[in-house]
Amino acid sequence: MNVDNESCVREEICRFGKMLHANGYVSGMDGNVSVLIHRNMILCTPTAVSKGMMNPEDLVIVDLQGHQKDGGRHPSSELAMHLLFYALRPDILAVVHAHPVTATAFAAAGISLEKPVTAEVVTALGKIPLAGYGMPGTHELSDALRSYIPGHDAILMARHGVVTCGPTLLRAYMNMECVEHYARIAFAARQLGADPLPEREVQRLMEARDKYEGNRGVVSVEGL
Repeated sequence: MNVDNESCVREEICRFGKMLHANGYVSGMDGNVSVLIHRNMILCTPTAVSKGMMNPEDLVIVDLQGHQKDGGRHPSSELAMHLLFYALRPDILAVVHAHPVTATAFAAAGISLEKPVTAEVVTALGKIPLAGYGMPGTHELSDALRSYIPGHDAILMARHGVVTCGPTLLRAYMNMECVEHYARIAFAARQLGADPLPEREVQRLMEARDKYEGNRGVVSVEGL
C-alpha cells in the first residue's frame, strides 16, 4: 500500500473518531472503527483509547485473520466483529461501531427499526434489524451478527449499540448518523401515534434502493 495513502487513512480515522465523540455517539473509550487498506490488511482503532483523543500513530494494522502486523497498542477488543464484516461483505471498505443514545435505547429495549415511518431511511439504509445479544469482546457478538451482515448496512445490537458499514469510511460514518437521526424521528413518531409505512410502499422503496446500489458497482482496493 502507498505510504502516503495509509497516512491519509490514519488521519481520516482520527477525524471521524473525533466526530463520533463530538456528536455523543461514543463516550469514554467506547466504540471502534476500521478501514480495509489492502486486500488482506485493515487499519483499526486501538483498545482503551478515547475516539476523540486518538492520534494517527495510535492505530493498529491487523490481517484478516486478526494477527497484529503493526502498531504499539492492542487492537480493539471487538476486532472479530470487524473481521466478520470484511469476510461477508466484499463490497465494503469500512466499519464503524458506536453507541448513539436514541438508537442504543431502541436496542436496549429490544425494538428494531425495521418498520420505518419515513421513506428516507429506507432509501438510505433499507431496513435496520436488531441482532440478538452477544457479550462484547467475544465471538458471541460476531455470531449474533452473522446472519444480518450480508443484507444490511446498519444493525442494532441488543443491549449494546449500533454497527454500520460502507464502501468508504465517510459512508460508514454517515450511515451511523442516519441511524441515530432516524431513531430520534421514530421515537417521536411513536409518541405521536404514527403508523409505519405500508409494506407495499416499503417494498417499492427497497426495489428503488437495490437498483441504485446495483448501479454503484462493487468497490475495489486495487491501487491503494
